[in-house]
Amino acid sequence: MSYMVGYGDKYPTQVHHRGASIVSIKKDPTPVTCQGGFDQWFNSNVSNPNILEGAVVGGPDKNDPYSNSRSDYQHGEPASVTTAPLVGVLARLAYIKT
Repeated sequence: MSYMVGYGDKYPTQVHHRGASIVSIKKDPTPVTCQGGFDQWFNSNVSNPNILEGAVVGGPDKNDPYSNSRSDYQHGEPASVTTAPLVGVLARLAYIKT
């Protein structure tokens, strides 16, 4: 499984991210309140309507399973702490090739 959203055949589909988990205003212009967004979209068990391509989630827990659950923020939230090491490695690789 890829822990980078949108990469590969199997990747996280319920990323812990409000913008990804609430339907786009372009698809449904109905106003969404904070509580309504939380109840109707964020707590839903369906895949995110907006895909955060390139986001890197926290990954599996200490026993190696990944729950792919929006409510599991510790493993399903894209954060700079998970993306920064990847960017650092890729920047180093780009520097070596030049």
